[in-house]
Amino acid sequence: MPEFSWPDRALLPASDVMDQSWPTTVAALPLGSHVSGRVIGRQPFGVFLLLEGAPNAVGLAEITAMPHGMELPALGATVSGEVIWHVEHNRQVKVRLDQ
Repeated sequence: MPEFSWPDRALLPASDVMDQSWPTTVAALPLGSHVSGRVIGRQPFGVFLLLEGAPNAVGLAEITAMPHGMELPALGATVSGEVIWHVEHNRQVKVRLDQ
């Protein structure tokens, strides 16, 4: 298995579904809310997450929003953190990971 990978498209909601669900996603996951998710992609800049309770949302936890010294979580790992931003242009929920 390679160290880095993009999310498998089969795991991602269709882009039109993400677009239609975006207002609901933002309302369901307000800034400061606590979320959990499964790592579905790893890049040097962070990890992509499928968020629990938000089936049409994709989270991104960048390394700059990880606790100091935390290693990049493995594919398939379940992680949790706080919603810190909603990125309108690509429909991502930014997450700051917990320890």
